[in-house]
Amino acid sequence: MDLKRCSMHTQAVHAGERPARPDFTPVSAPIYPSVGYVYDDMEDLDGVFAGARAGFVYPRYGSPTVAALEAAVATLEGGEGAVATASGMAAIHLALLAAGVRPGDHVLAAQDVYGATYALLANLCRSQGIATSFVDATDLMATQEAVEATRPRAVVVETLSNPLLKVADLPALAALAHGVGAALIVDSSLTSPYLVQPLAWGADYAVHSATKYLGGHGDVMGGVVVAGAERCAEMRELIKLTGGNLGPMEAWLVLRGLKTLPLRMRQHSANALEVAQWLAGRGEVAHVNYPGLATHPQHDVARRLFRPGLYGGMVSFELAGAGREQVFRFMEALQLCLPATTLGDVYSLVLYPAMSSHRALPAEERARIGIGDGLVRLSVGIEEAADIVADLERALDAARDA
Repeated sequence: MDLKRCSMHTQAVHAGERPARPDFTPVSAPIYPSVGYVYDDMEDLDGVFAGARAGFVYPRYGSPTVAALEAAVATLEGGEGAVATASGMAAIHLALLAAGVRPGDHVLAAQDVYGATYALLANLCRSQGIATSFVDATDLMATQEAVEATRPRAVVVETLSNPLLKVADLPALAALAHGVGAALIVDSSLTSPYLVQPLAWGADYAVHSATKYLGGHGDVMGGVVVAGAERCAEMRELIKLTGGNLGPMEAWLVLRGLKTLPLRMRQHSANALEVAQWLAGRGEVAHVNYPGLATHPQHDVARRLFRPGLYGGMVSFELAGAGREQVFRFMEALQLCLPATTLGDVYSLVLYPAMSSHRALPAEERARIGIGDGLVRLSVGIEEAADIVADLERALDAARDA
């Protein structure tokens, strides 16, 4: 149709849309915000709906920008496919559904998983008839006993637990899970595929909050699950029904962030090691959790599983004898490190788990798993390490004087 012959009302709707297919390829993946896609041949459209032909029909079924991100993350993780979601929690939920967790089933999880994951399993899943048990996943004997006693449908762990930074022995846990027919779901948000690839160590699902290191710049929320081809096909059918899809703008931002992931992870890791070593020498600090320290209980596991010499950008530490008030004074005195409820950004970020990430847990439960009232989580950024240390020193001095 010649739009020049049409009314301006029609021109305003259609002008500039659906240009002739170009003979060029953009260097950077474009953002496709369209919610619909048209085909010249209806047989082609039918083939896309049937899954017999590659293509796109509706964003709940997939979109070009999201597909580009999924391909990139699958490549970095060494997986056969990936499915992007609107958040990291949506990704965890999708992996549980894909693993076949249904009412009457049992889930076994690490006792110090991220607070929202803990609440999802302990509260929402239980309300739907799914039993959940929690175990210290670094105690392989206790984990084996729990696996044999509960025979779970899925085992949920983190490469690095949040916020205690315990390291999961993925090959050993995969063997225990698979021994009873359970799927191993690994949240690898705190390590990223640059440090460790869970699928290579036996995991069935590698889950990421793309909000964290994959995006890396504090400007996007998203999630992604990486798995084998059959599991991904099942997840795509599930996400069509549950609708927790990632938008194209968010997918593009994460895809852009991925391009500097190796560079950022090296700087995060180098800075975190220097900060952890410095904190370990401070009298105001009772204990430091960082897998790169030789004193860390799973240091040898991290050396075996992680990229050589790199242990991530996350540090947590206990302020000696401190409670809520003292931790607040410490955080308020920081000038460079930002008090924000996230991690994995280029900025250094501090969080008080008892107030935020693990607020949903009763105080006695937090204490039982080792999250004390003086625990602070620090996501070490890519600033100059000496500047981060200077900021922490000022804050420690201010908290002590107060």
